[in-house]
Amino acid sequence: MSVTQPGPSRSGGDPDREAEAGRGHGGEGHGGHGAQGGGAHAAPAPSGGAALRTMLRETVIVVGMALLLSLIVKTWLLQAFYIPSGSMEDTLVKGDRVIVSKLTPGPFDLHRGDVVVFEDPDHWLDPVVPAQRSPIGAAIHSTLTFVGLLPSDEGNHLIKRVIGLPGDHITNDGQGGPLKVNGVAVNEPYLKPGDSPSLQAFDITVPAGRVWVMGDHRSDSSDSRFHPLGGDGSQGSVPERLIVGRAVSVVWPLSDWNWLGEPSATFAKVPAAQSSGKPSAQVK
Repeated sequence: MSVTQPGPSRSGGDPDREAEAGRGHGGEGHGGHGAQGGGAHAAPAPSGGAALRTMLRETVIVVGMALLLSLIVKTWLLQAFYIPSGSMEDTLVKGDRVIVSKLTPGPFDLHRGDVVVFEDPDHWLDPVVPAQRSPIGAAIHSTLTFVGLLPSDEGNHLIKRVIGLPGDHITNDGQGGPLKVNGVAVNEPYLKPGDSPSLQAFDITVPAGRVWVMGDHRSDSSDSRFHPLGGDGSQGSVPERLIVGRAVSVVWPLSDWNWLGEPSATFAKVPAAQSSGKPSAQVK
């Protein structure tokens, strides 16, 4: 840290006096007592080392507070996730990063049509080969993911659209006809162009405490219809307790930025479930 030095005297007077005054004023820059004559003492300027320590301390405090705030936001409010597949095209494409609100379900209720992230219910996903990173790189990546500054790519979460809530009766003929929810046919504008609502027939009543989920790219989505594998979908609903939250926005890449609203018109005419939500399934 530089210290401003006093300029040359303009008095033209006694050199000895000028030298004495110069020593008096110069002492301020070196921890001295200032000019002689009984005046007020000037506060000593911090040394370069002290200033550096102050700057480092303040930087550590600011960064620590930022990381703590990010962790709080990730734990209770918002979390970022990476989209690894095309099962939700064209709503979401591989490589997108989405922000998920953890307030749904919770303070806010789930609705039909919500896009949700949930933990793998029962080995829906194949084992993921972890990315190769150096020990330092792995530690940094893990830390930033833990506090929420990087999206989660652990490979143990899925993202699908909620089609049925607890107690809903959902059917499809498997011949290209529309889904029916509680007896009402629904038009799904979010389906990937060219896809049918389902090529597998099913007749499902969603159990209590669970939701029925499907991908928007129906021909490339291993969703509630296919679990357990080789089964009839009777166990394919997802426990609500495994839902992390509702995807609210695509934030990266910027060219794909989009707000993920609720397709309320799609399910507007669907009545509330009449059953108690007991498990039921039939294969047609």
